[in-house]
Amino acid sequence: MKKVTIYEVAKESNVSLATVSRVINGSTVVKEDTKRRVEEAINKLGYRPNAIAQGLALSRTTTVGLIIPSTSVSFSGRIINGLCDVAKIYDYSVYLHTITEGVTDIKEIIDEVIKSRVDGVIIYADKDLDDSVKLLEEYNIPMVVMCSQISSENICSVYVDYKKAVCELCETYLQKGIEDIAILQDHRNDVVSELMRDGAKEAFAKYGKEYGGYIEVSKDNRSTYKFLKSYFKTHKHQVFIANRDSQAMAALNAGQGAGIAIPDEMELICMNESKYTSSVRPEISSFVVPSYDLGAISMRLMTKMLKDERVEEKEKRLTALYSPKKTTKE
Repeated sequence: MKKVTIYEVAKESNVSLATVSRVINGSTVVKEDTKRRVEEAINKLGYRPNAIAQGLALSRTTTVGLIIPSTSVSFSGRIINGLCDVAKIYDYSVYLHTITEGVTDIKEIIDEVIKSRVDGVIIYADKDLDDSVKLLEEYNIPMVVMCSQISSENICSVYVDYKKAVCELCETYLQKGIEDIAILQDHRNDVVSELMRDGAKEAFAKYGKEYGGYIEVSKDNRSTYKFLKSYFKTHKHQVFIANRDSQAMAALNAGQGAGIAIPDEMELICMNESKYTSSVRPEISSFVVPSYDLGAISMRLMTKMLKDERVEEKEKRLTALYSPKKTTKE
């Protein structure tokens, strides 16, 4: 006879894995109707909790789950380094789980990670998780969200203030009388794209102006270079801001290919400096993002939560520093 698993119980009762675990362990935070539904599923399926299932909410494995989108793994290398260095200091192991592009059900993703019996979960959020906070709160384990500013009783966050960075950058140009500032949308990181746009809007609002330079890109577009090669045939901006290094390099090549002199006719800025933004010619003016610190601080917050230590700041803001190079004017 096939052995019934806790995951089948969760599916049958239409609740999360964490909720089933709490019912099994006699938690009092589960609503009565939910508890009854889970118990009915247990009886119907003939499920018998094993030691692993019972230990999901109670045991300690000294393992932390790290969830990162597969499209961001290359960018997040230094983040992972910082996180792992701190994890090693406090004798924690890190279980890396990558999310395939297009997967949006955060519940299924976290359930999958919890199957590995982790003590806590760190999530790299390249999508807006505001609507998922209540769902995340259902899990009775500590969580740290990187790159989104959200928090609750069991959730802390560490984020880079891209909004402030873009706002201050736009203000410097507005003070010079330069208003033609374009920001290129990045579907690989919707969170940062929205923060960049909001930062520009805030800067323009301070001058009594409305920002309209956000360049939306179709989700079907697979090549930033091809998109910009066509775009620059009919458009040219005084300032062009891109999020990722690959976008900035595509703008550099496509712009020069269209006969746009950089930086004399169009200044180019990348929001995330990398070895590539410095290896091209001209070198691309960029923001230095504290990626290592992002990972290290996230892991340190996690260790505090796991050890029930006091967390003074549940939302930790980091600053990106502007590093002008050859694609902007002095």
